[in-house]
Amino acid sequence: MDIKLPCPDENNMYELKAGKIIALGLNYQDHIDETGVETPAEPILFAKTPNVLIASGEDIIIPPFLYEYGFENVIVHYEAELAIVIGRKASNVLKSEAMECILGYTCFNDVSQRNLQFSDRSGWFRGKSLDTFGPIGPRIIPAEQLPDPHNLEIQCRLNGKTVQRSSTSEMIFSIPETIAFISKQITLEPGDIIATGTPSGVGPVAHGDIVEVEIQPIGILRNRVTDVYSST
Repeated sequence: MDIKLPCPDENNMYELKAGKIIALGLNYQDHIDETGVETPAEPILFAKTPNVLIASGEDIIIPPFLYEYGFENVIVHYEAELAIVIGRKASNVLKSEAMECILGYTCFNDVSQRNLQFSDRSGWFRGKSLDTFGPIGPRIIPAEQLPDPHNLEIQCRLNGKTVQRSSTSEMIFSIPETIAFISKQITLEPGDIIATGTPSGVGPVAHGDIVEVEIQPIGILRNRVTDVYSST
């Protein structure tokens, strides 16, 4: 899945060719507290497939097939996250060298279909990888222009109301720890994306909602939710 994102001057475009999207679960303590689970001893990894990627301004689409299951409620959640874009091949890198592997940073919305996520015997794969369930953007900030990615305010707004607000300083596993951990097991390639987890305040979306993920100086990732079933 290819997607073009502006670089800082808005005139240059970076063509993101994501081969892998590796996401972290439970990487903020306040989110762990709201879910009622134990704090992990090492990063919890899961995959999202590249078909999830959409740009800012495109619609998050809740697929009609979900209603064929007869769920009492079809539950789709937003999750605001900082995303890392890998810039060079990384295999078994040291934590001290991990930041050198980063091309840049952007906003990410780890949209999650909870009914499937918590009922599939295979785990989180399907509930995290439905089409359009990975808005990204609005642009990439090169790593050299963002020297401290561990001190960024991250927030999510639903229809203008702030529903998530935290700082990347609250991440349990830092960016170097995460890259070193992943690359010890899975070789990272240029264009791969790592989503670093979400803080507390995760909640549902419905047809017509506008979801905004804001991380400055990156900008605001804005997407509308479309549910064909609910709109008819």
